[in-house]
Amino acid sequence: MSKVDLSCRRYVAPPIHPEGYKFIAIFAAFTVALGLLWEPLWVVGGALTVWCFYFFRNPERVSPVGEHWVISPADGVVQSVVSVVPPPELELGEGMRTRVSVFMSVFDVHVNRAPTLGTVGVIAYSAGKFVNATLDKASVDNERNGLRIDLPEREGMVGGSLGVVQIAGLVARRIVCFVKVGDRVDGGERFGLIRFGSRLDVYLPPGVAPMVAEGQKAIAGETVLADLRLSADPLPRVGETR
Repeated sequence: MSKVDLSCRRYVAPPIHPEGYKFIAIFAAFTVALGLLWEPLWVVGGALTVWCFYFFRNPERVSPVGEHWVISPADGVVQSVVSVVPPPELELGEGMRTRVSVFMSVFDVHVNRAPTLGTVGVIAYSAGKFVNATLDKASVDNERNGLRIDLPEREGMVGGSLGVVQIAGLVARRIVCFVKVGDRVDGGERFGLIRFGSRLDVYLPPGVAPMVAEGQKAIAGETVLADLRLSADPLPRVGETR
């Protein structure tokens, strides 16, 4: 198969996550029912079924080489980069941490990926509201599922823990988590999924500086959010050379 064929397949017929099969079937059945009632509704139902198919796409990603990177757990836009106290259920302490929030629209890939190498130390589900995930209060008010990932002790790198929180949005009604406490995860490994439209928050270890800015496009498993190396130099800005 040529590179062109592989590229076309990536966008035209991407892999689908198993969580999506039943929903695609429901949308397809709905399309048939609409079409039998009134023929023009085939188009409406067909468009919704195609959208559902692409919502559950599960593409392969190539993560940056190196265990020192913290990478984006979600596709979307970096909504905010702020310093806050993390949710108490994550057991990350009461000190301020940098929180990087990535908002996923209903058109983004919704499979979530582990931001870095570590062991799942805490999984904490909190029932809540379903307000707009772009609002800052969504981190506290909305339904959410948080993971504390404990980092291994490695020479020259920050230790401790970081947090990643799946947050339900205005139309999201189901948070799915594939891992359990004690599991080891690698950076870029799939760990969950949210239906439909939502956001993820990453709480960086103390002293770790973010390497993204608000408004930047993020790709799950590929976009670097931060560097855990103690002596890490900041990335050059656009247009700069070293």
